[in-house]
Amino acid sequence: MAEPRFDPLGLLAALDRHRVAYVVVGAFARVVHGADELTRGVDIVPSLRTENLRRLEEALDDLEAQRTDGKQLALNDVDPAEEPVIELQTARGELKIVPQPEGTRGYEDLRRAATREPLGAGLRPSVASVGDLARMLAALGREEDQARLRSLHRLAELERQLGVEL
Repeated sequence: MAEPRFDPLGLLAALDRHRVAYVVVGAFARVVHGADELTRGVDIVPSLRTENLRRLEEALDDLEAQRTDGKQLALNDVDPAEEPVIELQTARGELKIVPQPEGTRGYEDLRRAATREPLGAGLRPSVASVGDLARMLAALGREEDQARLRSLHRLAELERQLGVEL
């Protein structure tokens, strides 16, 4: 199977059509906030409520999502301790479902500071705050994330400066 063209707007639009409650995290969220990165996928933290997981499964069916490890896709059994990241390939590109990112308590924790960001085509997904993105990266404790973490700290400083000027 050829790798599909990365279409983040199409991917997020499918989630929105099914009224899935989620927060965008990871590299795509950092890019939305202005980080100078490239990514080929979208990472989300969904609400783990039963009805939301049902809607997410419907959206994943529409996206022709398949797990990259070949296992059966069953979200009602999600255990963040057992499976911290569910990697999927969809008709719109890579999608990672992260039930409880490192350094957080999951969706409810992240949604408080998340902002609705206009991406075009009428899409305004909830995107994790710069502070929460930095908290997640720091909790991972990986050397390769240090440059990204410094970039997020610069973005947070810019946001503070702009907030004072407005």
